[in-house]
Amino acid sequence: MNATLRATGGLAGGHAPGKAPRQRLIRELVARQAIGSQDELVEELRDRGYPVTQATISRDVAELGLVKIVRAERHVYVSPADLATPPASDQHLRRIVGDIPVRVGRSGLILLLTGSPGTASVLGQAIDESTMDEQEGTLAGDNTLLVLFRDEVRLDRWLARFRAIQGRPPEPAEPDFVTPAGPSDRPARLTEAPR
Repeated sequence: MNATLRATGGLAGGHAPGKAPRQRLIRELVARQAIGSQDELVEELRDRGYPVTQATISRDVAELGLVKIVRAERHVYVSPADLATPPASDQHLRRIVGDIPVRVGRSGLILLLTGSPGTASVLGQAIDESTMDEQEGTLAGDNTLLVLFRDEVRLDRWLARFRAIQGRPPEPAEPDFVTPAGPSDRPARLTEAPR
């Protein structure tokens, strides 16, 4: 018996291998080889000591969530884990903020990014796909994107990085969205005007 067969739970002492080791081997096979059909999987598994039928493989393919994609002009199985998104990059965000003029305002621990009509969701997606990860989340309207933060420090670091991606020097968020509370930093009391 070869080392691969032992490591993946192949036949030992004439016993049929279990479902978990078989499915683990299927994941390994589709990750390493271009396997385009269930018949090919049956053959590969039989070569490794797994006496399976096409019906068993059909169930395994469904349970593992394997999908077919085109690779080198051939349809092959891949695991959903192998379809992971590419590593985060700021390139798309840099291109978006280069094309869309974005004004930044602030209210508490929320930055308000305002662009032209219909651009908020594009900007939000570019931020979510970037390496910008200090935010708690984003919420897009039509032309305004809210970027939410847990604390002041993260907001300030995020804003400095965003300004750098925009190609602008670091500066505080425009205060046009913030209403000063008054000299004592407490909300002003509403009083009834004299009659």
